[in-house]
Amino acid sequence: MSRVAYRPTPVFQATNVFGRKWAPSLAIWGVGTGAAVLYLLSVTPLVKREFLSKVPVIGGYWEDKIPASDKPF
Repeated sequence: MSRVAYRPTPVFQATNVFGRKWAPSLAIWGVGTGAAVLYLLSVTPLVKREFLSKVPVIGGYWEDKIPASDKPF
């Protein structure tokens, strides 16, 4: 009759397997969530001024070109 031998898995190997299995899915969900947050918050002046206008190639799209005299507040 055969015996059942228990060999504990090292912690780093278990986390490595977990990371390889879930990393692509978590990365895709993270990028999608980040894009959705930027899209939803792109109408707020703080996000436009501090983040979107500083994107290298397309940052000029979000620059505020309205003169200060035409702004009500």
